[in-house]
Amino acid sequence: MNGLLVMATVLMFAQCSGNNNAATSAVAPASGVAGSSNMKIAYVEIDSLLTKYNFWNDLNEVMIQKEENIRTTLNEKAKKLDADAKEFQRKYENNGFASPERAQQEYQRIQKQQQDLQVLQQKLSDELASENQKNSLQLRDSINSFLKIYNQTKGYDLIISNTGFDNLLYANPAYNITQEIIDGLNARYNPSSKK
Repeated sequence: MNGLLVMATVLMFAQCSGNNNAATSAVAPASGVAGSSNMKIAYVEIDSLLTKYNFWNDLNEVMIQKEENIRTTLNEKAKKLDADAKEFQRKYENNGFASPERAQQEYQRIQKQQQDLQVLQQKLSDELASENQKNSLQLRDSINSFLKIYNQTKGYDLIISNTGFDNLLYANPAYNITQEIIDGLNARYNPSSKK
């Protein structure tokens, strides 16, 4: 509650003073003074950052390609399984097996193919989910490490993330540092060193 009060006070102060650059001109609070109305605050629109951050876009392209490869592999195996099952059914209905034992062997082979396909699907899904989680951690670490360096010269007391209507319902655009962060992250990103 105190944090919201502090933010509201800072926003009202910035609007009343008519300062268009309030986010960068606020004075840092005296050290050890919690709730000071002199906090230097900014926010980053995460949706915009993700669509414009080259590192994240490159990771997404790789993941989309992997998903497509997995889907293609699974579809090909499923088509083969379906064709084998239809062939078994056709032969079974036309008494095409030399013996009931041979029909049973073929049926078991098709069941094993189906089980193998399910195991493969689960394995590939787990691998993809694990890689997505790893990518999310890399993104978070990349942004956090950049913000530490960025904030050494900017001196913000609080940088808030904003995703749609998560927590930040309104903020003066003067507090929006999204483009600065995107520019800094992209300047720091070297795609050739990531491959």
